[in-house]
Amino acid sequence: MQFSFHCPTKIFAGSECVDRNSGQLAALGNKALIVTGGSSSKKNGSLADVITALKKEGIQYEIFDEVEENPGLATVFRGGQRAKEMAADFIVGIGGGSPLDAAKAVAVLAVNEIRPEELLERNWSVKALPFVAIPTTAGTGSEVTPYAVLTVDTAETKISIAGEDLFAKLTFLDGRYMLKLNWQITANTAVDALSHSIEGYLNKRATVLSDMLALESIGMLGKLLQTMEPDHISLAQREELLYASMLAGIVIAQTGTNIVHAMGYPLTYYKNLPHGLANGMVLKAALDFIEQDCPERVGQVVKAMGCHNLSEVGELLTRVLPNVDLKLTRAEQKNFVGKIMKTKNLVNSAKIPEEKDIDEIFKLSNLADG
Repeated sequence: MQFSFHCPTKIFAGSECVDRNSGQLAALGNKALIVTGGSSSKKNGSLADVITALKKEGIQYEIFDEVEENPGLATVFRGGQRAKEMAADFIVGIGGGSPLDAAKAVAVLAVNEIRPEELLERNWSVKALPFVAIPTTAGTGSEVTPYAVLTVDTAETKISIAGEDLFAKLTFLDGRYMLKLNWQITANTAVDALSHSIEGYLNKRATVLSDMLALESIGMLGKLLQTMEPDHISLAQREELLYASMLAGIVIAQTGTNIVHAMGYPLTYYKNLPHGLANGMVLKAALDFIEQDCPERVGQVVKAMGCHNLSEVGELLTRVLPNVDLKLTRAEQKNFVGKIMKTKNLVNSAKIPEEKDIDEIFKLSNLADG
């Protein structure tokens, strides 16, 4: 038996975990740049908790709250410049996947004079500043991965950068910050986490340890998606969502993603679909494709989700995700397939697709126009 496993992030979970463990922040330095979005961290209390913790530890801070959904290069370069100007010792990312991924890039740019292409090529010489992650959605798992996904307009897609120094030093998981999330965001992000754990399980780089974590995550998320009431999601359920999402993040930190994410990126870039929704729209058909070569492992996914067959999986995804009336033109589909086939993570799939297979998955997902 041969495998490797690496997750260097120190994780704290539970209500008020930022305040209870504020001393951990003091070990990272005296100046922090908080990277977040424009409003959500202010509304859900996470920003106030972080500011209180920093003040308690005598840490100076500034706030960069310009992160948009699916952040681009211009945004992270502005954040990096802000961190340089204040001579930040560490970066605190607060929010969903967009602020967390942006914060990782800012941590690199705070100490490296590099061009956008060098960032995308993962070509930086100085180790990124320490990064602290405080997720306020349960989906991306960015708080425990070495990846940051950025929108790159010149390539007309999303591109992932990676590096050992992009692992968070500290992660704080507090379900209270998710209590006011609406059902649509909750479902979309939960399906994103589900796709992480499924893609990690149906993966050529999977190991016995990543499989154990993947199945645990799949089981929890399957149960939650079947039992949560959209208007009455408890704190305990929010905490379970965060935990399952974190597990899924640890899984893809070992394995990477594959078909579902590769197909989801152009749907997000060109059609402005939320990332988790884009993944969910192709997930069932992607499972149909992989089942051709890996029926036992796909069967384990179905079983872990609490379903009897793939049809039930598809019905569950249709029930929890927003209904989107979307048909790709033939020209769009050809463009998408070309970009998908260039995606590096396709080789991780337990069954590697050809162009015709991607076309068929779009068709079975009711996204193809004819």
